[in-house]
Amino acid sequence: MGLYPVIATPRGVVVHVLAASAVAATLAGFGAAPAVAAEAPIRRHAISTIGPAKQGPDFTHFDWVNPTAPKGGTLRLAGTGKFDSLNRHTYRGIEAPYLSLINDTLMASNPDEPATSYGLVAEWVSTPPDVSSATFGLRAEARFHDGTPITPEDVIFSLVEQKRVWPSMAIYLRDVRFARAGSRDLPLAVGVLPVLPRHYWTAKGADGEPRDLLRTTLEPPLGSGPYRIKSVDTGRSITYERVKDYWAGNLPVRRGQYNFDEIRVTMYRDDVPEFEAVKAGEVDVHPENVSKRWATQYDIPRVKDGRLVKLVHKSGAVAQMQGFVLNTRRPKFADPRVRRAFALAYDFESANTSLFYGLYTRVNSYFDNSELAPRGLPVGRELELLEKWRAEVPAEVFGQPYRSPVNATPAQQRDNLREALRLLGEAGWKVTNGVLRHEKTGEAMTVEFLNNDTSFDRIVLPYQRALAKIGIRLDIRVVDATQFVERTKTYDFEMISDVYPQNLAPGNELRENFGSAAADRPASSNRIGIKSPAVDALIEEVIYAADRAQVVSSARALDRVLMWSHTIVPQWYNSDNWIVASSRMGRPARWPSQDPAWLVSWWIKPEAVSGVKAP
Repeated sequence: MGLYPVIATPRGVVVHVLAASAVAATLAGFGAAPAVAAEAPIRRHAISTIGPAKQGPDFTHFDWVNPTAPKGGTLRLAGTGKFDSLNRHTYRGIEAPYLSLINDTLMASNPDEPATSYGLVAEWVSTPPDVSSATFGLRAEARFHDGTPITPEDVIFSLVEQKRVWPSMAIYLRDVRFARAGSRDLPLAVGVLPVLPRHYWTAKGADGEPRDLLRTTLEPPLGSGPYRIKSVDTGRSITYERVKDYWAGNLPVRRGQYNFDEIRVTMYRDDVPEFEAVKAGEVDVHPENVSKRWATQYDIPRVKDGRLVKLVHKSGAVAQMQGFVLNTRRPKFADPRVRRAFALAYDFESANTSLFYGLYTRVNSYFDNSELAPRGLPVGRELELLEKWRAEVPAEVFGQPYRSPVNATPAQQRDNLREALRLLGEAGWKVTNGVLRHEKTGEAMTVEFLNNDTSFDRIVLPYQRALAKIGIRLDIRVVDATQFVERTKTYDFEMISDVYPQNLAPGNELRENFGSAAADRPASSNRIGIKSPAVDALIEEVIYAADRAQVVSSARALDRVLMWSHTIVPQWYNSDNWIVASSRMGRPARWPSQDPAWLVSWWIKPEAVSGVKAP
């Protein structure tokens, strides 16, 4: 359309969201940006899509941090796989871990509140009542690491370039370029984007060639955040150093945070040697996500004598959807009856008892453990939204919310497998001599499960045996982390295990997770391959909901359609975050509610700063 998405003014940045009919008027009035901002004269220190911000404009620090936390020492972390790029803004290559440490954003999120951000590079933000624009006033003191001030032109460059080089970002920020007023998620969406230095990315690199945000690079990029890259051993390790004169170090949104002088990340081939490093005291903080290890494998001397400490963070966040993804781009998975059959064959109950030590809960919704999960029959606005698509969505959408099949007893297991065979028969698949084949093509139902974590085999093997009972052959293919990432980016898989985290204020990310436009774009989060006009329409209803009640009804309607379309074989969720930490670590008196935030708020005890060896 030719509409430049951001208009720079001497006092800040005005981001417009306009319908196509308004383009000409906007371009003609390019110099009148302050008049647009005048529609919303209230300058807010924070933005939230769920009620008022917890911290007032005069807050001095977040109440989950220690504002006088000591600084110093080296934090030792571990990662798995390899990396080949220091550019986190392109879908190409495998980026090094923790690169977000080097870039600041317009706004800083608060892990103690859902869907709330506070001014960082931007001192304030204002929006008119219809959220047709967002005005960010930049702080005069905001600087990149080379001392160059952060300007509106840098923000313009960041928005335009990140939409150009990252397909999913183009979807996430679609409304920054066009659409209609009313996207309450707009300020949050723009506010969390990294602000990049235009002068750096439009210059030539160390190799004499023009830099391009689309390409991978091993040249440490210029940033503005609390850390810069100190050293890199490509694919093996990366070390960050704290910026001692960090421009935002004394701001309320940063006080008491980023306390390590250095953060050193060592890469391991997979989680087996990584876990050995944790047990040997070579890693200071290790988020644990394997129930068997958590329950049985920390009975070691370092835990018994207190050198390693097991910690549990009780999260108030929406339960994370995790499940087996059947790539619906493949013809064999295009029929929802086939996908339902795979769900019927999965025995979560036995796995939870014998493998997970009863620590997990079955997930039944993309918004489980929150008010956004459907309840009872759809009524009111929720029903009205669904009625528009009655001919396009499964009939079950108008009944009770989706519940995963239960396989708690042998009888239930047999009944579910019989139902799976019935559905497969309806879809044209029949068992012949123990092999499930398509009646017309003769194709055998053979599926490759792609994974990069050998510890997951114990979960997939029982599923493999259950599927074999209905004639389906499941082959397990374990590849290294690099190959796994590249294949999932290009949707070169049949079945994977994946996660779809949501929050209490869903917005533009839904397009990228489930929208039709994302399904064919490389490296999107729509790895399922969902293409549904009904889903697309309901996503827009969530994004443009006028109030909280509409957010809830729209999200519930969307969830019913997604779940009853059998877009995923649900696995489980864990409402706890498990963390193993060295006794060298100090931490604040309380956890933030949504996320443990250990990288942000912890520190190394002063008596341990002198060395990195475990005590």
